[in-house]
Amino acid sequence: MENFRILLVEDEKQMSMFIQMELTHEGYKIDAAYDGREALEKVEDKEYDLILLDIMIPNLNGIEVCRRIRQFSHVPIIMLTAKSDIPDKVLGLDAGANDYLSKPFAIEELLARIRVYERDKALKNQTDQIKVKNIVMDNKTHQVLRDGKEIELTKTEYNLLKMLLINKNIVLTRDKLIEEVWGYDYSGDTNVVDVFIRYLRSKIDNERQDKLITTIRGVGYVIKDN
Repeated sequence: MENFRILLVEDEKQMSMFIQMELTHEGYKIDAAYDGREALEKVEDKEYDLILLDIMIPNLNGIEVCRRIRQFSHVPIIMLTAKSDIPDKVLGLDAGANDYLSKPFAIEELLARIRVYERDKALKNQTDQIKVKNIVMDNKTHQVLRDGKEIELTKTEYNLLKMLLINKNIVLTRDKLIEEVWGYDYSGDTNVVDVFIRYLRSKIDNERQDKLITTIRGVGYVIKDN
């Protein structure tokens, strides 16, 4: 966390100070920008692990800033939008944003979103293997082992399992799994998650007493590392 640097782009000074104070208290390193051009200058000058980017900012709006950043950087971007601005959310995602958060939001929700990207960074900095309990996923060979026995998975099953392993002990909703595994442009039924969870269970938890995947009714799925 101490090495996780965030750029906050928010022109409302009071809101910006509040978010900076909360994130600093959590141990994150925070830089602030108050307009689009200042934000671009900071991103060009320094590497960030995450950008919190308000849409309605002076000079260049957030969507244009996002487009320009994507010309030279893949840094994760969370757009901050007014609750009713659905078109702006779509434009932001099309411009290259990874996620969006509607105002007003609870600081706990923002922290939860940040932790997702923090875990992603930690995973990239680790070895190419993910280990949880008695399951090992090798991202170089795309091999999955449980108790040393190889389990054959399709690409979608593999990506779904990977999301659950990366986010161990955190319940992932169906919508979140669809965004991460199938993509924002997926327009099918959310039941597809339940279908592929059944496929995974039939291969990974087949006739085992120690089930790996847990269903949280009405919420989603989680792999618990305890």
